[in-house]
Amino acid sequence: MSDIINRVAQSKLVTFDLEELYPEGKRILFDIKDWLYEELILREKEFRAFVENHNWEQYQDNYVALTCSSDAIIPGWAYMLVSSRLSPYAKKVIVGNLEELESSIYQPMLSNLDISLFKDKPVIIKGCSNKPVPQNAYIAAIARIQTVAKSVMYGEACSSVPLFKRK
Repeated sequence: MSDIINRVAQSKLVTFDLEELYPEGKRILFDIKDWLYEELILREKEFRAFVENHNWEQYQDNYVALTCSSDAIIPGWAYMLVSSRLSPYAKKVIVGNLEELESSIYQPMLSNLDISLFKDKPVIIKGCSNKPVPQNAYIAAIARIQTVAKSVMYGEACSSVPLFKRK
């Protein structure tokens, strides 16, 4: 009998797993609606009092997405004021939802990714993950990787979907 040969392990195939880039830190959706009069009207004096009296240290090393879940119109300075208090503690602060927060976390990492590892090689961008990798991270990854890779696929070595092949 002949030995079983793992052709995937012997190939030049490179697997890129976005989950490996996932930075640790709690993700928090900070909703300011509770600081509004009847959850609709921003009264500056009251809003500033909430900001002044809030415990900002609890956001140490967290990622924070600022939002307002009510239909209130929030002036830009309000988010800026909250952000100015969060910045000394939080790793990152954005205005948006948790998916936008994840996208903004991944964006600089993918922009600075050393793509020379993928030069002229077939690449699989691993699909399944246990962490909340946003779709925009996959889009940014293929945009960068396809500039140098021979081909790009999505999924696992045993069942991948071809996405790009250099001609």
